[in-house]
Amino acid sequence: MLSSVLPLVLQALGNPDLSVSSVSTLKKICRECKYDLPPYATNIVAVSQEVLIKQIHKTSQCMWLMQALGFLLSALPVEDILRNLHSLITPYIQQLEKLADETMVHIFASETDHFPPIKALFELVTSVTLSVFQQGPRDHPDIVDSFMQLQAQALKRKPDLFLSESLDVKAVFHCGILSLKFPEAPTVKSTCLFFTELLPHCSDVPPLARVVQEDGKLLVQAVLEGIGGGASRSLMDQFAEVLFSLNKHCFSLLAVWLKEALQPPGFPSSRITTEQKDNFSQQILRERVNKRRVKDIVKEFTLLCRGLHGTEYAAEY
Repeated sequence: MLSSVLPLVLQALGNPDLSVSSVSTLKKICRECKYDLPPYATNIVAVSQEVLIKQIHKTSQCMWLMQALGFLLSALPVEDILRNLHSLITPYIQQLEKLADETMVHIFASETDHFPPIKALFELVTSVTLSVFQQGPRDHPDIVDSFMQLQAQALKRKPDLFLSESLDVKAVFHCGILSLKFPEAPTVKSTCLFFTELLPHCSDVPPLARVVQEDGKLLVQAVLEGIGGGASRSLMDQFAEVLFSLNKHCFSLLAVWLKEALQPPGFPSSRITTEQKDNFSQQILRERVNKRRVKDIVKEFTLLCRGLHGTEYAAEY
């Protein structure tokens, strides 16, 4: 069936008069038959790339086509995802670089003409990278690092991107929590930056507010796990910044999350007492202005958790 239908659909993609019907049909095929499409993936990507470069379709159809490609690529092995994604986005990156050179305009600035292609590209990269997470991201810390940096920059420059119904905000948030537990320091730093850019938008981007309210406790647990000994001591300033941002933008929720997260015996370390945990929690919640003080509190607590308080290591720290 696919072998007879797909050639017709791909041929129709090149006809502007059949734009809506051809793109919507391909999107439906890629969504509902994605696990049957790997043998046809190279051809679908090549034809799609050609019509995108030639700008045959209007912006809305281009976005549908990007979504179709996201469905298609998500069913491929990681290596094939990366190869096809690189092929697809390179012309866009070159186009955006040219635009930046010509106008000195940042790609995430408020130029409305540039926003639709940027939005489509952002959603495609996000969708495809989420599929990498589903297949197991541990072998690709460089991808995770770059992905977290991209999400952080999007939040900083164009938070409206996260209003899109096509973007799985909850999945991105959970990828961030998973990335906080990576052993590679650069990946963790990028992920902490992602969360410090995300939390201020709890007040103006409803999808972000919902996911933080629903799953913020998981973020707090991951941060405490890192402070408790799960992460390098060199990363404590970054974890402190996440806690500071939580305290600044989600104060009442953080008070509840800290209490619940620190309740289990032995978490985040078997070396600390309930009194020490309570003291840490109270100190963090008191500091909503002085970020430097929060960093000092976190450094002292991580030394307690690691059994290093008062040692030569602590003096060097």
